[in-house]
Amino acid sequence: MGEVMKSSYDGYRILLVHAHPDDETINNGATMALYAALGAKITLVTCTRGEEGEVLVPGLSHLASSQNDQLGKHREIELANAMKALGIEDFRFLGNYRDSGMMDTPPNNRPDVFWQADLDSAAGQLVEIIEETQPHILITYDEIGGYGHPDHIQAHRVAMRASELSKWQIQKIYWNTMPKSVLAEGMAKMKEIGSDFFGAESVDDLPFAKDDALVTTLIDGNDYVEAKMAAMKAHETQISLDGPFFALSNNLGLQIWGHEYYTLVKGTKCEPFDAAGRENDLTSGVVL
Repeated sequence: MGEVMKSSYDGYRILLVHAHPDDETINNGATMALYAALGAKITLVTCTRGEEGEVLVPGLSHLASSQNDQLGKHREIELANAMKALGIEDFRFLGNYRDSGMMDTPPNNRPDVFWQADLDSAAGQLVEIIEETQPHILITYDEIGGYGHPDHIQAHRVAMRASELSKWQIQKIYWNTMPKSVLAEGMAKMKEIGSDFFGAESVDDLPFAKDDALVTTLIDGNDYVEAKMAAMKAHETQISLDGPFFALSNNLGLQIWGHEYYTLVKGTKCEPFDAAGRENDLTSGVVL
């Protein structure tokens, strides 16, 4: 990738808007580490602290919202450790919104959860960050938040609304995308070893699987996949070492996590392109 990318990325600024700690690493960890190492300024905004997440470490089960309700504070620490692994210095939370839980569950109806937040009020908080950091590029979810979680949907709405309200004009906006072909390969490999992939029988059962035609951009972050894996391990309550994420790594190789895919929804797709006609640099066409 190095020969087709610029020699220096100093001056480029990228903003990522995510719902919970760990979403950033799973979706964009290699991208974040790559561009940070090349000199770009990366800002991560996380909209909740993930208080309603499932605790996968038995010894920490007391942190769950159904017990001591201290998971949010613990996930702040996990996020800080993950950002250290990725080389990211600027990471912050959007106000003090609580994790909304899944749709149609009791937590979803609490007045303090992100899903219940007034859109323009939450977007206004993000506008302040946009106008402070002046990003050239915004990365967030698609209109269904990837897979329908209310906090992911709300993060999409808030990010897009803030981009409209801000006086600072973001030049390129990307949505995270996971192509069906890549997921189908992963599922086939998992079946070979007698394991499933989140209980799905086929790629069409996965709501976050997108048609390959929607992929406009592929970032090759294979040189930074070890940093991404370290960041995934930092999110210990959320990503199990013997779960599907690490099983994919063991059976497909670490490169399964080195490629990260995007759909460009604002701005112009610019060279350099790969053999499939996809961008391979988020900053292509950006005017400093």
